Amino acid sequence: MLDAIKLRIQGQLGLRRLERHELQWLLLGLAMCVCVLLFWSLASEVAEGDTQAFDVTIVRAMRNPVNPSVPIGPQWLQYAMADITALGGPTVLGLMLAAVVGFLLLQTRYHTALFVVVTTSTGEILSYILKHTFNRARPTVIPHLRIMSPSFPSGHAMESAIVYLTLGAVLMRVADNHMTKLYLLGVAMLLTTMVGVSRVYLGVHYPTDVVAGWIVGLIWASICWLIAQHFETSTGLKAEKRKAQ
Repeated sequence: MLDAIKLRIQGQLGLRRLERHELQWLLLGLAMCVCVLLFWSLASEVAEGDTQAFDVTIVRAMRNPVNPSVPIGPQWLQYAMADITALGGPTVLGLMLAAVVGFLLLQTRYHTALFVVVTTSTGEILSYILKHTFNRARPTVIPHLRIMSPSFPSGHAMESAIVYLTLGAVLMRVADNHMTKLYLLGVAMLLTTMVGVSRVYLGVHYPTDVVAGWIVGLIWASICWLIAQHFETSTGLKAEKRKAQ
């Protein structure tokens, strides 16, 4: 009798967990659909030139009106923004990924390391495809701009979103404390935001380039995370988490 009651309770708890899991998937899927629609709408506006006046106004507002080649604010802020923008560059992101993947390999978390590598490398390919599909010119209102790659979407904004959000998600899976998880998510979002803002401040991207980069980066990181969740058991990610504990 007691065994039957226990089995019934366990079944009810399992059903509730399944329902919560399906609800999470539904909400994430809905959020991703909204993000895709936002990107499509923004890309259409950019392609038609409807955002150009807004973009130019914001970029010019970030420059010294007497000397447009110099950003507004004190010199230390200019140096700080140059350092911050490097956090989204290929050199810093590459070194960071190499260090994290090396750590995961030493911890025998091979599938997690593979997940990080695949997510970031495919994100880099996606960034290249999108840039050359839209082929938007860089801001011309800033003198002596030497960057020749297309502007939309921002590669720094997109790749920093993919890398930092992916690494944040990996670390959140290891952490058990909810406050720690929120902290990791907050740091990942803060770094991504700072990199994007620095691109506009330095005059190398329009605001819509950065927003589009954030949206695509979030979509891609979410897609890879959902795939990893779906194949969690078969890829060994859950077992690796238990092993790390």
